[in-house]
Amino acid sequence: MQLQEIFAMQKELDSHIEKQHGLENDDLFDRKVLSLLVELGELANETRCFKFWSLKPASDQATVLEEFVDGVHFMASLGIECGFDTIDEVKSVTDDKVTINEQFLKVYEAVHAFRLARSKETYISMLQAYLVLANLLGFQDEDIKRAYISKNEVNYKRQQTGY
Repeated sequence: MQLQEIFAMQKELDSHIEKQHGLENDDLFDRKVLSLLVELGELANETRCFKFWSLKPASDQATVLEEFVDGVHFMASLGIECGFDTIDEVKSVTDDKVTINEQFLKVYEAVHAFRLARSKETYISMLQAYLVLANLLGFQDEDIKRAYISKNEVNYKRQQTGY
């Protein structure tokens, strides 16, 4: 997946939010990690993949994709904060043997590993794990990018209306 446009857009949004809320000098790393973990939980909830006790189906693909790109926003923001926004592309590795549940857990583990190490390697591993999840959910790079751009616009509008 090509990341430069996403990093550029996220950098502008982050700057806008930080200025608007007086956070320019704050260390937001842990808050962004927690935000990412919450978004992952919201994504899992929309897929309902873990709800073995329920017969209710997953949300529609558009809703699941919107939740997925919320995670992309925080992953990009974390990369920018750590100076990894020069990464041009991350290759998605498909793993047909893993279930969606297993991949969610791998993503959580990758986020935790990144939080502890804050290295470029753990950052790329986190992105790759998330892209494997995207593949399992049926999302292509183009879908993700289009949905990211759309949600980025929504996020700006929310900031303008005191969200």
